[in-house]
Amino acid sequence: MDRILATHVGSLVRPPELVEILRLKEYGKPYDEATYAETLRRSVAEVVRGQAEAGVDIVSDGEFGKSVSWSRYVRERLAGFEMRPDDPSTPAVVAAGTDKRMFTDFYAEYEGTQGFVGTLGNWVCTGPVRYVGHDALRRDTDNLKAAIASVDVVDAFLPVVAPASVVPWPKDEHYGSEEDLVFAVADALGEEYRTIVDAGLIVQIDDAYLPMMYDYMVPPATMADYRAWAELRVEALIRALRGIPPERARYHVCWGSWNAPHVGDVGLADIVDLILRVPVGAYLIEQANPRHEHEWRVWEKVRLPEGRTLVPGVISHATNVVEHPELVAERLTRLAGLVGREGVMAGTDCGFAQGPFVRRVHPSIMWAKLRALADGAKLATERLW
Repeated sequence: MDRILATHVGSLVRPPELVEILRLKEYGKPYDEATYAETLRRSVAEVVRGQAEAGVDIVSDGEFGKSVSWSRYVRERLAGFEMRPDDPSTPAVVAAGTDKRMFTDFYAEYEGTQGFVGTLGNWVCTGPVRYVGHDALRRDTDNLKAAIASVDVVDAFLPVVAPASVVPWPKDEHYGSEEDLVFAVADALGEEYRTIVDAGLIVQIDDAYLPMMYDYMVPPATMADYRAWAELRVEALIRALRGIPPERARYHVCWGSWNAPHVGDVGLADIVDLILRVPVGAYLIEQANPRHEHEWRVWEKVRLPEGRTLVPGVISHATNVVEHPELVAERLTRLAGLVGREGVMAGTDCGFAQGPFVRRVHPSIMWAKLRALADGAKLATERLW
């Protein structure tokens, strides 16, 4: 490459007309399937055009084809699970952990303001896990490919969920072993990953739970307990990626998209070795938020594998303040000084919407941030080349 490319994590704020239909779907109310298909196709075309006009080089479909959230969309695409919404052990929409124990009053107020739908932990494995979302996935790949055909971009990616973020709290009534369940999920998700790559797109694996589970587990569990949990799921992801060229895959980890204290987060230095085990061409890691920006210094001691790209978050999803392009360029150039200018791409910390019903910033601010991202990448290019 002869410049710093701009991309983002994937999820963008959905247009109101699409949200209206998705809300009907979520609550089991009647809707017109043909109207939904056309609204989705048109929305994807518009959001891809918007990214291209903002200067984004590697674009996504905004995750518009997903249902309730970045991870729980897969509940419509995997057989072998059963929903049990009345399970009394189900955690709240933000699970209890160090952060929530320290800021109980904040979370009691916060959760009710975010537009969350449903809960996280009410999915039980009752039979063999297999992938059944082929039609929905084909629709998503077709919509994105059609959208990029009429714009000038470098490439396009489709974000999908990692095994760790599908079954962070395994509830198994079929396999009898946590390892067997996690690997079965990985095998099913591997179909999704390979289908995306076979369609000519980049597959992005979203794995917020890999770092987030530290906050939920430790204490009372230990760092060793947490790493054992994470290592199993990293091995499952490696298995799911078999046969996929690394340059057509990227891995996104973050500490959760909600704008909360995050004092219980695990440090990047404690998990960077796990992240780099995943055989992908690019690693998208939060670095713009004030809890983790200092961790660019991790790369003073950690070597980025040859041929891999680091995509730091240089724009935050968690604030309505629009970053100055000079700040974006500064964040990129200091990292390029550690891993090399060819090893850096400009990215965002997380998605601008956790799903269709939870957005982190106003749409006008989202587009301003993406323009700042692209402008900052251009400034960094001028300085690095």
